[in-house]
Amino acid sequence: MKIVKLEPRPTLSDSIKLQKSFQQLESLLKAIEVHGISDSTAEKISQELTAVNAIPDSNADSLQKTIKKAQAQILKLLEKEEKITTQNHFRKLWMVVGMSAFGLPIGVAFGMSIGNLGMLGIGLPIGMAIGIGVGSSLDNKAKLSGRQLDFEVKH
Repeated sequence: MKIVKLEPRPTLSDSIKLQKSFQQLESLLKAIEVHGISDSTAEKISQELTAVNAIPDSNADSLQKTIKKAQAQILKLLEKEEKITTQNHFRKLWMVVGMSAFGLPIGVAFGMSIGNLGMLGIGLPIGMAIGIGVGSSLDNKAKLSGRQLDFEVKH
């Protein structure tokens, strides 16, 4: 099944932020098209894009929110149904996990051993480095197995 195309919107040039969001969604759809997905996933993505196409250009705030929501839903759907992720997905995810799961306990242990809990923050960069290392290895694994889109989420 083919994915519904985004309707071109020439009036988006008024808002740079909205234009960038729209272009990012278009590049995501191109990356998905190159990668290939199942028909059921394509149908769900088409539903999200139909909602974006239904909003008029005059309602810029609502259009911006809908584009961001649709992009997030599509990325979640791809990860859940197709096991496809974006570039640096696991690195971003594991950076936070590393800081909280590894960094804080290391900082507490270091602070308790010195007798100064003010040193608690020492563990955060250590945990962040561990998380980035684990996430990067998972990203490389996903890329080698062909489960990574040629797309990076920009905020």
